[in-house]
Amino acid sequence: MFKHVDYLQFQAKPEKPDALLARKMQELVGGQFGEMTVMMQYLWQGWSCRVPGKYKDMIMDIATEEIGHVEMLTTMLARLLEGAPGEATEKAAAANPLLAAVLGGMSPQHAIVSGGSALPRDSEGTPWNTGYIVASGNLLADFRSNVAAEAQSRLMTSRVYNMTDDRGVKDMLQFNLARDTYHQQQWLLGIEQLIADGLADHGIENSNAEDEKEEPGRTFYSFDPASTAGEGRWAQGPTLVDPEKEYIYVPDAQPLTDDKPLGPAPDPKLYVTYDGSMGKGKPGTGAGAHVQGAANVVNKIKGALKD
Repeated sequence: MFKHVDYLQFQAKPEKPDALLARKMQELVGGQFGEMTVMMQYLWQGWSCRVPGKYKDMIMDIATEEIGHVEMLTTMLARLLEGAPGEATEKAAAANPLLAAVLGGMSPQHAIVSGGSALPRDSEGTPWNTGYIVASGNLLADFRSNVAAEAQSRLMTSRVYNMTDDRGVKDMLQFNLARDTYHQQQWLLGIEQLIADGLADHGIENSNAEDEKEEPGRTFYSFDPASTAGEGRWAQGPTLVDPEKEYIYVPDAQPLTDDKPLGPAPDPKLYVTYDGSMGKGKPGTGAGAHVQGAANVVNKIKGALKD
């Protein structure tokens, strides 16, 4: 259940309307790293969390706060769009340079689609989409993603902050910058808490660690003979996963196999350009699919018996 208080978390009072700034601030609403993304990301993570108590409560608290941040921004945009022209002629724009400037920078969708309100889109009018969010159910992996989301969100906010002299807009963005600063710390401390509570071995996602190949898990491969990447901490010293082991630096890395990146001979009915060098392709018929499916089952059984 959600409750709504009829006040903003922080005030959104611009000094004056500014349709061009409103367009820029759409990035903070519906951009890839905008408030809609972190709002939906945290809501989905919270709903999916299988750990009752402080973790689920923390995620849902910040998710609920982000709903309020979207509300603050949409309110700010509506106020920035106050008095923006809903109609104008070429003659009117030509006679009034200020009007021409507004029309040139204003998003037409603010007048045509939303009637002077914010939109769930970025600054170029691209609709927000759920592909922007991460909610895997693995709290360590999700918290890592959340740190990055907050960092990118804060960076976008900081850039927009430098694009305006409006003291009212800056006042609200100062609050948002501060919240993004805290939220980055919150997720990093969440990772520390997971480790302390025994819900993660360390800060690295390591599912199926017992099956992964050992040396590639601590090797930096360089593909440029003149690279200086080996000077970085990521290529030398003890690993974060096991301090008893050292990172390996491989300069001018070479292939580890003689396998070449070629697919099988193509199905002749697909009309792929092909020179015949790999023999005749297998036709992709229903019978062929049935045979392939049976072969897959047999291979799985063989693999299980070997294990």
